[in-house]
Amino acid sequence: MARQKGIIKLKGTIGDITFYKTKDGHLAREKGGIDASRIASDPAFQRTRENGSEFGRAGKAGKTLRTALRTLLLNSADSRMVSRLTQTMGKVIQADLTNERGLRNVIDGEAELLAGFDFNITGKLGTTLFTPFTGTIDRVAGEISVDLVSFVPANMIAAPGGTTHFKIISAGAEIDFEAETFVVSSSETAILPWDSAPTAAINQLNAVTPNSVSPLFLALGVEFFQEVNGRMYPLKNGTYNPLALVQVSGL
Repeated sequence: MARQKGIIKLKGTIGDITFYKTKDGHLAREKGGIDASRIASDPAFQRTRENGSEFGRAGKAGKTLRTALRTLLLNSADSRMVSRLTQTMGKVIQADLTNERGLRNVIDGEAELLAGFDFNITGKLGTTLFTPFTGTIDRVAGEISVDLVSFVPANMIAAPGGTTHFKIISAGAEIDFEAETFVVSSSETAILPWDSAPTAAINQLNAVTPNSVSPLFLALGVEFFQEVNGRMYPLKNGTYNPLALVQVSGL
């Protein structure tokens, strides 16, 4: 892979060279590769087939999780979140000590490795929300909750410039990665002023199926707003809104 230089940037294919644009700039690479039928049948590519199978499974699992949390992710995700989540899902699958390579999956892996995953690199939860909180997953009752003690927003939330208000959001998700189905519920506070007045204690309860046998997730985030002429506007289209998985319960 080479980087294009000069005034004129090319896109497309000339001979065996493909020119294309990415977030990292205008690049060029030589066409190549191995025939797909050979990869599908040649014993020499057994590991390639196994890796491909598990990569595909990681991609599907990531998509199911993203779909479950779509309402929150609309305002709280960076441009490379999908690839980062797929990579982390791959680590979850690789932690499966039950199945053979190529057959490993999320259910038999370590879903807990997703705990701490930030959906927005430009606004991480750990460097934004400093007030203590307690996340709880009660599998028997089907209750996924988060509690925050009273706090002073201006002291305990590192807000981007222009912020006048914020709200705390959370979601509880029960995900069947094999069936690609989910149960999810979410909560949010009212839009609160980002100032020096202490908030009330915040208690959010998100219900899923009692006694579920699927992995359970608690997501927590913050959304920022700017008040203009009495109306609330999402700040910079949510560029700095943090959202993270703060609790995960596998099987």
